[in-house]
Amino acid sequence: MAMLAYAEKLTADPGAMVEADVEALRAVGFTDRDVLDVCEVVAYYAYANRIADGLGITLETWLPDD
Repeated sequence: MAMLAYAEKLTADPGAMVEADVEALRAVGFTDRDVLDVCEVVAYYAYANRIADGLGITLETWLPDD
């Protein structure tokens, strides 16, 4: 749950991230490498989605609409 809270905050409000967010992951057993991996994956998906949105790329036709 701590990882999901971290990922949600990084996605929704990246400017609000603070050391306490990293400490919350460490407190439940995440290593610094684990935190880096989570951060990189979340940041990459945000980056890739913004590139697609910025270029006006539409969803694949086989993807279901939610």
